Amino acid sequence: MIESNEFNKNKLGFGLMRLPRKGIGIDIEQTSRMVDMFMEAGLTYFDTAFIYPGSEAAAKKALIDRYPRESYTLATKLMVLPAPTEAIAKKEFETSLKRTGAQYFDYYLLHALDSKNYRKYERFHLWDFVREQKEKGLIRHYGFSFHDSPELLDQILTEHPDAEFVQLQINYADWENRSVQSRANYEVARKHGKPIVIMEPVKGGALAKPPAEVQKLLKEADPEASFASWAIRFAASLDGILAVLSGMSNVEQMQDNLSYMKEFKPLSKKEQQTIRLARRAMNSVKSIPCTACHYCTEGCPQQIPIPEIFAARNQQLVWGQLEKGKQAYETAVASGGRASDCIGCGQCESICPQKIEIISEIAECSNAFDA
Repeated sequence: MIESNEFNKNKLGFGLMRLPRKGIGIDIEQTSRMVDMFMEAGLTYFDTAFIYPGSEAAAKKALIDRYPRESYTLATKLMVLPAPTEAIAKKEFETSLKRTGAQYFDYYLLHALDSKNYRKYERFHLWDFVREQKEKGLIRHYGFSFHDSPELLDQILTEHPDAEFVQLQINYADWENRSVQSRANYEVARKHGKPIVIMEPVKGGALAKPPAEVQKLLKEADPEASFASWAIRFAASLDGILAVLSGMSNVEQMQDNLSYMKEFKPLSKKEQQTIRLARRAMNSVKSIPCTACHYCTEGCPQQIPIPEIFAARNQQLVWGQLEKGKQAYETAVASGGRASDCIGCGQCESICPQKIEIISEIAECSNAFDA
């Protein structure tokens, strides 16, 4: 059971999925500086995952080897999809312990449950497994991250009342989104009395640079506030929140996040109204709702850089920057497959947390860029 005193007054969590890069690897020096800034601000929640390339090893170098174990809380995750057997799935836990050198995990999650995979977690007895690790003292709290319908979330929480928390995608753009259903899932978690960790509060960076109409609304309301600050404060203003994860990619983003989250103030009624107007404006703009998690690219047989292609297409759709979109596309495909190389195998769609119809979207990208 997660006690109320474990809820961080300053709710910002450091998501370690989009760490700064240096060459082909993670920039450990810059990541260490970001960790130092985060810790000096009195913040302690770090989030990584077995499936994030290089992230757990970077956490070891930038955080775990440099700070006393009791001074921070660490979350990581077990992803069942790539595991062909129960033994291999359970091996992920041992690998995560070894990669991080963390001794134990404060929060451990069964990763990205949805209608296509949640029964596999059952078949592989992974709920029993995490419970056993908790009994051994290797996990303090266990829960799961989730990308699906409120009906399925209600079912899972009913079948597994021992889950101590749930991680949900919540942001102001997706609050009423029919696919993501942020609000409905939030309400289910609250009904079950589960603390909530929020992921994608800035929607993979899309809300840090929203469409022009949204920018105008937010700047008129507060000329000094960053666009990201509106998104993160919206998420952190909800009740029952354990942490709001921000996947910061450089020192500047860390500085911005700390400027309004070190001494967090919930949104006022007037600011909430501004968010409602921004949501309406955001949802009127056609775009591809990709958050650049890159889950889709791991098994792509054509090695197509799907998120980068979608980002290039969004430059055209959201900003009307036709030539910049084409340039971004050519840069993206320089060392990988083109949109026209897609064979429609569907591997990407089976794992996409946003439920994007990738095959049809990539075909549209091909029409726009390869013609």
